[in-house]
Amino acid sequence: MAPELEPASVTAGPDLPSDAIRTDDDHLLRGFVSAIKEALAQENADELRALTDQLYVSEVAELLTILTDDERPRLIELIGESFDFAALTEVDEQIRIDILDELPLHLIAAGFVELESDDAVYILEDLTEDAQAEILRTIPTLDRLALQRALDYPEESAGRRMQSNFIAVPPFWTVGRAIDYMREASDLPEEFHDLFVVDPGYRLLGFVKLNRMLRSKRPVTIDAIMDEVQEISAETDQEDAARTFQKYDLTSAAVVDKGGRLVGVLTVDDIVDVVQEEAGEDMLALAGVGDEEVSDSVRAITRSRLPWLCVNLATAVLASLVIGLFDATLEQMVALAILMPIVASMGGNAATQTMTVAVRAIATHDLDPYNMGRVVLRETYVGLVNGGAFALLMGIVAIVWFGSAGLGLVIGAAMVVNMLAAALAGILIPIALDRFKIDPAIASSVFVTTVTDVVGFFAFLSLAALWFGI
Repeated sequence: MAPELEPASVTAGPDLPSDAIRTDDDHLLRGFVSAIKEALAQENADELRALTDQLYVSEVAELLTILTDDERPRLIELIGESFDFAALTEVDEQIRIDILDELPLHLIAAGFVELESDDAVYILEDLTEDAQAEILRTIPTLDRLALQRALDYPEESAGRRMQSNFIAVPPFWTVGRAIDYMREASDLPEEFHDLFVVDPGYRLLGFVKLNRMLRSKRPVTIDAIMDEVQEISAETDQEDAARTFQKYDLTSAAVVDKGGRLVGVLTVDDIVDVVQEEAGEDMLALAGVGDEEVSDSVRAITRSRLPWLCVNLATAVLASLVIGLFDATLEQMVALAILMPIVASMGGNAATQTMTVAVRAIATHDLDPYNMGRVVLRETYVGLVNGGAFALLMGIVAIVWFGSAGLGLVIGAAMVVNMLAAALAGILIPIALDRFKIDPAIASSVFVTTVTDVVGFFAFLSLAALWFGI
């Protein structure tokens, strides 16, 4: 690991070596952060610019996360126009909102003008309508209209993720004219891969990849080299848009309104963010913790987790009621109370494995009406095989431990029943929830756990009562 530098040893300037900024495990050095804090305390804007100019946008975001609530807006104000507001897209939502609340409007307006439209929308959409309107009023008219149009689309839609700055040309232009236009225009996107071909009403006709255009002769017309375009409706959910990119191996895609008019473009870097965001949401949802972030307050986290904990409590009470039905059985045979949690625990773990695979398959559309029956049958066989294996193992353990062959048979049979129930619950409950338009990532775990607990306890205790005549 690179040695941590004292604040005085961190020198400003473009030649500061990277190992004076980051540790081997890719975190900002304490000495570098201390130098930033010292410059902030002294309000040394030149020093701050020199230090932060060396950072990537993601590193600036990391620095903002490290700083205190008071230091973050102060850093941006001192850096002024040199601050890249794209860094705000990399920080947690609450940090972003707190920063914008503290910054003067003129500084926000200046920063938003330099942003790509998709980044600007990403920052604005988390704010209240009043805050959005207040910021939009300070932005030049054309930029404001583009942002307002994107904000009018549904949350987490392609229209919210798209860039409104793109290159569109008519089909009768020649390659030479298109190249000359790109060389002379001053408002082109910073990065682009395709030119989109439109009619006079801006309805999408096709697209031309840059590499194909550059290989063509100048007199060739655009319509002679254009390809069919994969278009995405602005109303499309961002997850569906991501699947379209994956299916057709796209680097960019045209976004159209309901009339088929070109309104923006989605690029692969936007889709990578979507994939990461959706994967994170699904992982959190499976644990019933909602859309939490590291910077969230105690109140916000409690409000997010409490409802599902209440549901879990209710299902736990239901399982306890099942146990209560066999209180006489438990009183006469203490071994049942010792072995009972094993049956429920194994079923719960097996169901979680199946449920996780099922939820992911539903989210990626790998599970469809054509293969659903086969997958359910496969999970049934897996449950029976696993149940048989653990039935044999636990039967031997019970016989050796308690010296009772009957107890071994009882726990073995209960294990088979619960492992089968776990397999079926793990696959069928997510499918059923998805059929009723309920997110299976959020709701599945509660119902699956209830099934395995109730079936496990009931099967084990009822079989014991029958076998031993208790």
